[in-house]
Amino acid sequence: MNVKRTTNERPRRRVVVALGGNALSVRNQPLDASPQIVNVQRAVTALAPLVRDHDVLITHGNGPQVGLLALESSADPTLAVAYPLDALGAETQGLIGYWLAQALTNAVPRRPVVALITRTIVAADDPAFTDPAKFIGPMYTEAQADAIAAKQGWTIKRDGHGWRRVVPSPAPISVVEIDTIEQLFRTGTLIVCAGGGGVPVMRTADDLVGVEAVIDKDLTAALIAEAIDADALLLLTDVAAVSSDITEPAAPNIRETTALDMRKMTFAAGSMGPKVDAACRFVEHTGHMAAIGSLDDAAEILAGTAGTIITATQDVSAS
Repeated sequence: MNVKRTTNERPRRRVVVALGGNALSVRNQPLDASPQIVNVQRAVTALAPLVRDHDVLITHGNGPQVGLLALESSADPTLAVAYPLDALGAETQGLIGYWLAQALTNAVPRRPVVALITRTIVAADDPAFTDPAKFIGPMYTEAQADAIAAKQGWTIKRDGHGWRRVVPSPAPISVVEIDTIEQLFRTGTLIVCAGGGGVPVMRTADDLVGVEAVIDKDLTAALIAEAIDADALLLLTDVAAVSSDITEPAAPNIRETTALDMRKMTFAAGSMGPKVDAACRFVEHTGHMAAIGSLDDAAEILAGTAGTIITATQDVSAS
């Protein structure tokens, strides 16, 4: 475990934090810049105790933002062809990374901060390319969804009470900049990277090429956390903990469990499922703690007093 001592003798840990989309854009909130900046500042305020006391890497979602840019690009009459999703993903990394870096520098001015454009390698034969499932962009009524699907050639599926565009979400294999991330960590730099799961790229015989996809940021966060030997992976969202039964509002939250027990349960593929999968993968591969919970409880979650805490199975050393 990467435990050092801070000046006040509290243990210093290496922590990877994945911010859910709610940290930047609350559902049904306009995608204007000003409310998103306010949300980023709120997120950094919640993370400030972690950032002051630990070595932290932050990644974030980009579904609403990349969807907005895709809409703007497809509607621009000056463009012969709309910008591809890999380019738009890079744009959102720059935009959101800038906002987070600004807020982090203001919160902890003595710590170096960097927002790093990050590329994530995926497989060309990933089945996700033939079954788009990642929601991006705004919510539509059924009539709006039918019209925009016909006009743009997009795939649109139901998301709760409305419809949204879906795009391929292939599994992350590796992160191109992982050695740079490790080097930055060793200098005590606060790192913002792999926003939106990283810019999706695949290897050809000679080159890396971008692909039309949006990667799940929680799975990439777990991949990075494992690669840099993080002590903890925190997947922060807008719920206090994982519910033991999403179909029953009164069902109790899961407070402490193992990856083995979580694997026995079923969670919604479009929301909690990827978070549970990412948390379990990290625990199974490293033996370290993962947790899912509310952004506002970030410090308490790392301390093990809030959220859903997921720990290793008995045979984790064999995984």
